[in-house]
Amino acid sequence: MSAEENVKVTEDALGTKSAKTGAKINIIQNEDKPYSKEEVDQMLSLYEKTFGTIKEGEIVKGKVLSISNNEVAVDIGFKSEGFVPLSEFSSTENLKVGDEIEVYLESIEDKDGHLVLSRKRADFVRIWERITQAYEKGEILQGRCLRRIKGGIVVDLMGIDAFLPGSQIDVRPIRDFDQFIGKTMDFKIVKINHPLENVVVSHKVLIEQEIAGQKKQILDNLQKDQVLDGLVKAIADFGVFIDLGGVDGLIHITDLSWGRVNHPSEVVKLDQMLKVKVLDYDPEKKRISLGLKQLQPHPWENIDEKFKVGQKVSGKVVSLTDYGAFIEIEKGIEGLIHISEMSWTQHIKHPSQFVAMGQIVEAVILSIDKNEKKISLGMKQLEPDPWGNLLQKYPVGSKHKGIVRNITNFGVFVELESGVDGLIHISDLSWTKKIRHPAEVVKKGETIDVVILGIDMEQRRISLGHKQVQENPWDNFAEVYKVGVETEGKVVRLIEKGLIVELPLGVDGFVPASQLSQAPIKNIAESFKIDDVLPLQVIEFDKESKRIVLSVTEYLKNKEKKIIDEYFRKHQLTPVTLGDAVKESTINPEILAEEKKAFDEQFSAPPIDTNNKK
Repeated sequence: MSAEENVKVTEDALGTKSAKTGAKINIIQNEDKPYSKEEVDQMLSLYEKTFGTIKEGEIVKGKVLSISNNEVAVDIGFKSEGFVPLSEFSSTENLKVGDEIEVYLESIEDKDGHLVLSRKRADFVRIWERITQAYEKGEILQGRCLRRIKGGIVVDLMGIDAFLPGSQIDVRPIRDFDQFIGKTMDFKIVKINHPLENVVVSHKVLIEQEIAGQKKQILDNLQKDQVLDGLVKAIADFGVFIDLGGVDGLIHITDLSWGRVNHPSEVVKLDQMLKVKVLDYDPEKKRISLGLKQLQPHPWENIDEKFKVGQKVSGKVVSLTDYGAFIEIEKGIEGLIHISEMSWTQHIKHPSQFVAMGQIVEAVILSIDKNEKKISLGMKQLEPDPWGNLLQKYPVGSKHKGIVRNITNFGVFVELESGVDGLIHISDLSWTKKIRHPAEVVKKGETIDVVILGIDMEQRRISLGHKQVQENPWDNFAEVYKVGVETEGKVVRLIEKGLIVELPLGVDGFVPASQLSQAPIKNIAESFKIDDVLPLQVIEFDKESKRIVLSVTEYLKNKEKKIIDEYFRKHQLTPVTLGDAVKESTINPEILAEEKKAFDEQFSAPPIDTNNKK
């Protein structure tokens, strides 16, 4: 029997799988003498030796079998060929049948039983191996900046995308990332994430290595008063950071200019090159203090040549205080306009009433103190002094009309004309009334008659009187209200130690509490009301102090019992044993003196507050 007759090929022949290739292999069995398991394993082993050792996830070499429009067939020494998409080849011009290429074995078998190969993945794995090697050895690689993304730039590093953080571009802060797009630069790999296949690179570390020696040289040679070139690296509210070539120094805001600086950005700009002076260096903390204004002459050095007393100048209002405004007439040179030098006539409480921050104003130099670096300025000196002819216009004793502009506890300010006002002290408001506050007599905006009492040219003050418009009635009162005269008075005010009454001629008098009843009165307000009319007798007349003291008990002393009883009944007072008692004097000098003292203190005129004119 021939070999063909001794064997039979069937669909269900003995089948097994290659341990190396994973392919299913059908063994042709002899019908007369079947192969034993040992023989099958031996044949399978011989079969597998015809193929190389192949594993998924590895790079293998293969031979190009054919090239079509879409794919390339590759033989890697396996039972079946694999196919690679043509698009995975960067260049197909030189690719031809028979070429040996490297491919990546992604899978031994797809649904059609073909090998799954990748040229692109093979290239990536080779590049990844090169990148890993460069990272481990600290090698420098070149890459091209492709595009900007959030937080940095994507870099083409040997064909794969790497991430360049913005903080790793340069030792200086980068404000425009777009300037690097398209540039080829040197990089050092600073981080690799193998599972995610991410690479982070840095250009900054290369610059730091390059300037390390330069930095040491700068610090070793750094001296006070040394002048260096620097780049404005960052601007803060308090100053400017300067890059001196790998070493940072700080110019404090006060050392930027001799003039007043509100913010450093007014003087310098980012990335600006400057010459700076070393003011101080702390080797331990490695802090360098720099100055910019110190390279310019101090503006006060030749102040005498620039400015003279009486000279007219202009400048910007740079500061306002309670006492005046500071004007910058030149960078580093400021003068003070005191509030008293702002207006000849207006009473200014705060300079903001007259000038504003940033305003350009004109002034006259009043004095220059070079040693103290102080200049006094005046604004009112730009106009004629209206007080020059004030004495001719408002002679003492002349009568005028004025408008009440302000009322204080010590008096009334009256405007005689625009910018010219005078003060009526509370004691000069009325001849006859006891006034505790000027608002009892006048109202704001009211027009009143006044008399010029005095003009103080030095202090720029005009004293006015309102009561002086009329003649002093106290000469007449001396006769009408002499001691012992009986009269009556209407209650106009209740005070602590007695009553204020209005007498027939319109003058106010004082009735002490002790002169209202012989028995002490616990609560005057319960017995006496406003507009009550009391019978009175004058017990004291003081023309100088303009005080009339009266008594009810002295009046009742010699009166009939009917009159006395009626008084006590009307005011709900407990009557004492009158009879002979009321015939004697009811005046206790000590008690009366105490009551008059309290009266005088309550109605004494307060002193003038020169800081409260308006």
